[in-house]
Amino acid sequence: MPEQLFTVKEVSLINNCPECFSKEGLQLTFKQKFIDTRFYKSITKDIYTEMHCTICETPIYPQRWTEDIERVYEYHNKAFTPKNPSTKLKQFTWILIGVIVVAIIASIGLSVYLKV
Repeated sequence: MPEQLFTVKEVSLINNCPECFSKEGLQLTFKQKFIDTRFYKSITKDIYTEMHCTICETPIYPQRWTEDIERVYEYHNKAFTPKNPSTKLKQFTWILIGVIVVAIIASIGLSVYLKV
């Protein structure tokens, strides 16, 4: 089951990086899980966030966040609206459902025909 994360929102922060102390390199990214199988495509409600510095190319984990970064993160987390979870059946699934329905109808019709 191939699962992917796609970027829903990316925000540049004006906080000091805890690693290199640059004031303009922090990026906060909100990602949502997307599942693509042979039978369906689905956007889930699972949200992942990651923060990294574009100057020193370092991921910034929550243990290293300052109070200012936490405040800004909470603000953006409240303002963030994810995509609605949804599931879309693929053409192969619809054909499979159609074949099963036709087989059930045919077996019922055959059983009624043989009883008469």
